[in-house]
Amino acid sequence: MPGKYLCEIVYKEQLCDDIFALTIVNDELVHAALPGQFLHINCGHSRLLRRPISICTVSANAIEIVFEVKGEGTRWLSKRETGSFLDILGPLGNGFTMPEGNIIVVGGGIGVPPLLYTVDSAQGEVAAVFGFRSSDRIILQDSFESLCDSITLTTDDGSAGLHGTVIAPLKELIKSEKYSAVLSCGPYGMLKAVAETCKASDISCQVSLEEAMGCGVGACLVCACETEILGKTDMSRVCVEGPVFNALEVIWK
Repeated sequence: MPGKYLCEIVYKEQLCDDIFALTIVNDELVHAALPGQFLHINCGHSRLLRRPISICTVSANAIEIVFEVKGEGTRWLSKRETGSFLDILGPLGNGFTMPEGNIIVVGGGIGVPPLLYTVDSAQGEVAAVFGFRSSDRIILQDSFESLCDSITLTTDDGSAGLHGTVIAPLKELIKSEKYSAVLSCGPYGMLKAVAETCKASDISCQVSLEEAMGCGVGACLVCACETEILGKTDMSRVCVEGPVFNALEVIWK
């Protein structure tokens, strides 16, 4: 069950121009957190709505979050320093169901950080495929290399790794028939392409959707997306039924 916590920031790092990592401590929050869940953070008393931030890593008594500055709320969050406290509601959402066997994780941009806790929770071997706009946007590479059996980077401009999207290396990994599932987080277009690739290859796929949220607990319906579950079409709340869905259940636009 989610709770409301006052959590101290014990570490802060700027990963690139507009992406920051914060480490917070709270024993209860740590013990409740699952891969793929998120925290709903109060970003200043003048802002009514909290901001949803995915969980990046979980350790003995600390949680790391990584976020991109996109507006006033996340800009306020980026200016918090160690020793200050955050008002947090969480953990929230439906996380990844960790499959048995070997898995592939596919991430794009700011969708990469939530996959770190996922990789750390994996039961078998992990191959990672990550896409970024350019070399100066690559984050958490060392952390993933310490946990994954292989990691492939792609960039839109070819400045690092393979030139192009994550789909070509994903197809090659699937062809090996070594992996039982794909877990993915990133921008909508990438997730749709990953879902279509997995469907064509008949491999299980879970996707973590990124949607704007209001309340974070399913009351406002701002984050609803169209799904088809057990033959029934419905609007599912990303903050409650998601953010992680079986890719076959999402009606892709």
